[in-house]
Amino acid sequence: MARLPQGRTPRTAAPHQPAPEAHNPATRIHLGRVFKAESTSYFLLLGTTLFLVAFGLVMVLSSSSVDSYLENAGFFGAVLRQGGFAAIGVPLMLVVSRMPVKFWRRVAWPTLIIACLLQCLVVFTPLGITVAGNTNWLSLGGVQFQPSEAIKLALVIWLGMILSQKQDLLDDWRHVYIPVFGVGGGSIMLVLIGGDLGTVIIMAGILFGALFFAGVRLRMLALPLLIGSVAGVLVAISSANRMTRILSFLNTGCDDHTGTISAACWQPLHGTWALANGGIFGVGLGNSKAKWSWLPAADNDYIFAIIGEELGLIGAIVVLAMFILLAFAFLRIMRSSTSVQARVSTAAVMVWVIGQALVNIGVVLGVFPVLGVPLPLVSAGGTALLSTLIAIGIVLSFARAHHEPAGPTAAGTQHPAARPEPRRASE
Repeated sequence: MARLPQGRTPRTAAPHQPAPEAHNPATRIHLGRVFKAESTSYFLLLGTTLFLVAFGLVMVLSSSSVDSYLENAGFFGAVLRQGGFAAIGVPLMLVVSRMPVKFWRRVAWPTLIIACLLQCLVVFTPLGITVAGNTNWLSLGGVQFQPSEAIKLALVIWLGMILSQKQDLLDDWRHVYIPVFGVGGGSIMLVLIGGDLGTVIIMAGILFGALFFAGVRLRMLALPLLIGSVAGVLVAISSANRMTRILSFLNTGCDDHTGTISAACWQPLHGTWALANGGIFGVGLGNSKAKWSWLPAADNDYIFAIIGEELGLIGAIVVLAMFILLAFAFLRIMRSSTSVQARVSTAAVMVWVIGQALVNIGVVLGVFPVLGVPLPLVSAGGTALLSTLIAIGIVLSFARAHHEPAGPTAAGTQHPAARPEPRRASE
């Protein structure tokens, strides 16, 4: 038998090693399904958003052409202005969707501080502009915008960051009440000082929605919710303008049978008549009668009435279906998120967009008193459109972060959905 050279050891066959889990065919199939589902949510949210923006431009053109012409801005004045904001907002949404999750952690505090400082300029300096009894506009360098929309956006980012940091301490009321209701509630109070109760209601919904989806116990939310409701009622009855809206909602002082209609009843009644005039199929795009100076804010707060008049019940149902699709996309992204920050911020954006849409449509249908909130992505309003598109871009960034598979690493990192469930102690 031949001897081996000195210092050499015989080579033995390597024992059979099981294939890594990442290369297991069953795991690859599961990962493929996960990535496909998350990619579907991403494009569903993006596609529905773009459809609503395009549809909104068409309806802004139809509903604003008469008033725009009377204001010497031409028939296309309002839609060109709205189109300019859309041309800025859509690319900005796509840029924002490329940002990593850690970016939103870093900018959470600076964004909220800057937004609150701008709102302070509105309510505490002569730069604030009052429109329809609400001091909610700021004029800087000849440009008018609403800092309250920036506060909404900042709250979405900040709530996701702060609640993810305190995810293990949410059973302690001090870690919920002090930061969330102290800082977040303080920013909402700045808007309330300006008198915009409708925006405050939406912002309160954002705050409570983020806490609910973060896993805060309902009994901890009951007391702040009760205090906030009582405060809202007191603020509402303290203003003559708001009380007039509430009384008109309760049909006090409205007498449309004799032809005498008070100023407070004019808008709700003509909004109802516009919807009734549309019937099932509508009177046709561009053929609305209410937009001929009969319905105030036809291209903004009451644009859903013009949709119902021109496109009928079918058009109104299509709009509702689009917002249902948005909610479905938000929920799918939340379900697939492994990050508390992504889940909370996505929930906050969902409550913002879907909640505001329901409030706007409810006002037009007569379910709620006039609150003065626009229909997201559809109504005219540059600041509202930009802030909503950026907020959806943030959600898209979370969806992109989860639906893009990571490259192979030395440690064999797996997608979270492919990791086996931990064994329980009893097993």
